[in-house]
Amino acid sequence: MNLYHCSIDLHHEAKALSFASAVDQWMGYLQERGVVQGWRLLRRKLDMASDTCRDFLLEIEFKDMTQLDQAFRVLGEHDEEVEKLYSHVRALIATADIGLYRPFPDPERAERMALI
Repeated sequence: MNLYHCSIDLHHEAKALSFASAVDQWMGYLQERGVVQGWRLLRRKLDMASDTCRDFLLEIEFKDMTQLDQAFRVLGEHDEEVEKLYSHVRALIATADIGLYRPFPDPERAERMALI
């Protein structure tokens, strides 16, 4: 399992519910295509966060790096549906920071550690 972590602030004029709907449509499409395992969208609550935390957190699950690569290939397709769904999300985002995470310790690392 790999977790693509997106910390997001919207443009000031963007509506949060419009963003949530656009993300739902885009992630649903990717999930139907089999290139995303799961996802969830979270929003900061009661403005409780440090200044470095953004308003939204989008977590996208991939079973492995091959599936992540397939998701990027879908994004690169010259397809009107892909372009429409992606652009509806991207147009609302002012700033996004991303990271790729994995569960830790993972089975491979734990196995190597046991051999020491």
